[in-house]
Amino acid sequence: MTEVSEILMSVLSTIRVPRPGDRVHKDECAFSFSSPESEGGLYVCMNSFLGFGSKYVERHYAKTGQRAYLHITRTRKTQKEDENNSGSGDPPKKKPTRLAIGIEGGFDVEQEQYEEEVKVVLFPDRQEVTSEDLASMPDVVRERVSLSMAGLQAADSVSHTLQVQQWDGEVRQESKHAADLKQLDNGVKIPPSGWKCEVCDLQENLWMNLTDGKIFCGRRYFDGSGGNNHALLYYQQSGYPLAVKLGTITPDGADVYSYDEDDMVLDPKLPEHLSHFGIDMMTMEKTERTMTELEIAVNQRVGEWEVIQESGTTLRPLWGPGLTGMKNLGNSCYLNSVMQVLFTIPDFQTKYVSNIEKIFNEAPSDPTQDFKTQVAKLGYGLLSGEYSKPAPDPGDDPSTSTEPRGDQVGIAPCMFKALVGRGHPEFSTNRQQDAQEFLLHFINMVERNCRSGMNPSEAFRFLVEEKIVCQQSQKAKYTQRVDYMVQLPVPMDQATNMEELQEAERCREEAESSGAPPPAAPRAQIPFAVCLAALSEPETLTDFWSSAVQAKTTATKITRFASFPDHLVIQIKKFTFGLDWVPKKLDVSIDVPDTLDLSSLRAMGQQPGEELLPEVAPPPLMTPDVEVKAPVLDDSTVSQLCEMGFPLEACRKAVYYTGNTGIDAAMNWVMGHMEDPDFSAPLVYPGSSSAPGTTPTESLPEEHLATIISMGFSRDQATRALRATNNVLERAVDWIFSHLDDLESMDVSEGGRSEGGSEASREPPPGPRVRDGPGKYELFAFISHMGTSTMCGHYVCHIKKDQQWVIFNDQKVCASEKPPKDLGYLYFYRRVVE
Repeated sequence: MTEVSEILMSVLSTIRVPRPGDRVHKDECAFSFSSPESEGGLYVCMNSFLGFGSKYVERHYAKTGQRAYLHITRTRKTQKEDENNSGSGDPPKKKPTRLAIGIEGGFDVEQEQYEEEVKVVLFPDRQEVTSEDLASMPDVVRERVSLSMAGLQAADSVSHTLQVQQWDGEVRQESKHAADLKQLDNGVKIPPSGWKCEVCDLQENLWMNLTDGKIFCGRRYFDGSGGNNHALLYYQQSGYPLAVKLGTITPDGADVYSYDEDDMVLDPKLPEHLSHFGIDMMTMEKTERTMTELEIAVNQRVGEWEVIQESGTTLRPLWGPGLTGMKNLGNSCYLNSVMQVLFTIPDFQTKYVSNIEKIFNEAPSDPTQDFKTQVAKLGYGLLSGEYSKPAPDPGDDPSTSTEPRGDQVGIAPCMFKALVGRGHPEFSTNRQQDAQEFLLHFINMVERNCRSGMNPSEAFRFLVEEKIVCQQSQKAKYTQRVDYMVQLPVPMDQATNMEELQEAERCREEAESSGAPPPAAPRAQIPFAVCLAALSEPETLTDFWSSAVQAKTTATKITRFASFPDHLVIQIKKFTFGLDWVPKKLDVSIDVPDTLDLSSLRAMGQQPGEELLPEVAPPPLMTPDVEVKAPVLDDSTVSQLCEMGFPLEACRKAVYYTGNTGIDAAMNWVMGHMEDPDFSAPLVYPGSSSAPGTTPTESLPEEHLATIISMGFSRDQATRALRATNNVLERAVDWIFSHLDDLESMDVSEGGRSEGGSEASREPPPGPRVRDGPGKYELFAFISHMGTSTMCGHYVCHIKKDQQWVIFNDQKVCASEKPPKDLGYLYFYRRVVE
């Protein structure tokens, strides 16, 4: 045998063939954003199936001794090859016809066409073995290595599976109204063309009500285009639920919308319902784009909204360190914007990027599942400048481009998104999300993963003092709670252009009554000072339980800063609900200042001569039965506290002793009792026979315990994880991998029982650390949202770098000419050091 044959024979037992369920990382390096298209390609370990760029594969070999790697390199085909597929026999690409991903007619999963080359590389000498070389090797070597190579090539990569799972946006349910829809015998017959809205005379985007045949225009879109909402208004008046979009009727069907079910639906009796008004479905031709085609068009041109993205000006692309774009993985712009801002903050740079070598050296065997590793990888990718390079020309027709290309190669945060979203009902999906909710979710993960050592989330953490004064006794109560964000209300009734808004509303009502198109609505101008005043003004509590009078009474609550953080996040509460409980976004312009002085909002604490309310808890939530029963605790509040990392029993006690009065009161209780020796001990109700220290093991699902134990953890460790996450398996798995250092410190005997003492006997956790200083700030970043709600639309961020505003719009990074600071959603300030 040759030397290479002998090496392969000696490592044959370490070469595995992928099986169903194995995680194959063949698109992205575990420590960087290298891929098979990158210089040097990607090395996939043929034992663990982890991928490594050329910079990190030696590290993995040195740490594990694994010698065999599948080396994958991809070279993009030329434009001519893509268009003509010369010699390939592949058909030309088709434009998407379905609002779907990964299925026939949908968006193509493979955005580019590549020539792929694979070979086995043996370390440490990097000896190469091709498929042709295997033909002359012993059968046992050739068979095992060939099967492994073929299996790795055929397997779906983890990033591919998570990023573009098969999804069909056209699956519609049959309407509950379709089978028994009542149609009026009013003699209405609809002509085959020449339609217009019965109110405003619009001749496009028209919907015919299937109950009485009346024709009205569709909804107005957030940017003022579309219809004038007359079809929706008619449903609200008449209650007739189904409408068909005229111009989409063909022998194959049509767009049918159910206003009652608020969705596109199927009407199996559509031919019959149309025939009632003289419409022969078999003779109709499509003259309007369907709703699906309109949505596909929007998805194909994402990033074209004007004001916030500064589309009206030619923006100068920027490249270099700290100016790296991020690819949109499908509605991931909320994540991109938040992470761009966070890695502008020195605390996050120091924690994750400055210590990157130490983090990588200490990474577990599977670094793709390690929080510190993936955050450090993302931070280095954004700050290093290695990926801040112009994107290659995709081969599109230059004549169709209306602006200079500013796209970058950028980075695709697939592993990071999968890790931070794991187990979360929203962030694990490809749906659009609220950037504010994701920011708090990520801060929560940082908190859980930084129990010891530097914690960068301290940059945002501050204390809020709430002073409640009982109006009957005039006695006060002071509480403090931890917060990470200031939420500013938007007082619409204090707009400076109120007369203009009222006049526009009057014109709109006149236009609706006369059937004319309504004029464009002006944007409300709200002073920032008014929003700040609304936050700080006293709040009246009408159902306050006063310990002084032992009854519910009226009180006033005043909120102030007990400390000022290094970095202050302000959320403008633009999203609200209308009178019909439909979510809506307030169209407002707020003159957010570049500098901010909040010194006047610092808490003063108890004043001389001021009496405090007695420390008496409200009556416990007991049943009146003779036998003491456990009270009903608010599970959502318990879960929220558990997600913050507090022990389950402490969370249950917090909710119990605050009388189910909400998360704020429960959090205050937690902060005030963290030093208690029985803080983590089980809750014992008054009159209960349970002794302190007993644990209701029967409340832990045995199947959840078995699942975690099967991963190699002890029963005590599994129990601890489930109790810390309110018995939610997915969160328990996330928790246990996030607390490996803590768990490893538990001395576990052969029987699986911890010999390190009970959790209650350990050192109590320290109180929250907060930084404090002057309340003067300067604006350095803001995140803006375009769209009608947080569940749709698009996010971009503007960041001030070296006195120059820069816009980060996914992969586009450009110098900002007119940063729309008045239209932001989240604002980020840093303390001014005098």
